[in-house]
Amino acid sequence: MTPTLAWLLLLIAGALEIGWALCFKLAETPAGLRWGWVGVAALCLVASIALLFVAQRTIPIGTAYAVWTGIGSVGAAAVGILLFGEPASAARVGCVGLIVAGVVGLKLLAPAGA
Repeated sequence: MTPTLAWLLLLIAGALEIGWALCFKLAETPAGLRWGWVGVAALCLVASIALLFVAQRTIPIGTAYAVWTGIGSVGAAAVGILLFGEPASAARVGCVGLIVAGVVGLKLLAPAGA
């Protein structure tokens, strides 16, 4: 697999991380769970892990896992702020920025050819 394809799969896996977190939030109601959203969340979760598995064959696992979780963390925080009115304090946004800086740093420091 080419490194470019591995990184693309890892980005998709990260987006699916955001997807399952969002679906779990959408599944939650005062009256109980919406099982359709739970099912979509499960599909996103399985697909995300499968794509991480494939990507880490080319990208070092430490880098791949950190980027995968970073995309999911930053994306879930952004979704919470944008869709669910969660606080966007300067400290919270700053911490999200630190996650982004770490993910970018790991990408830039990945071994050549990965």
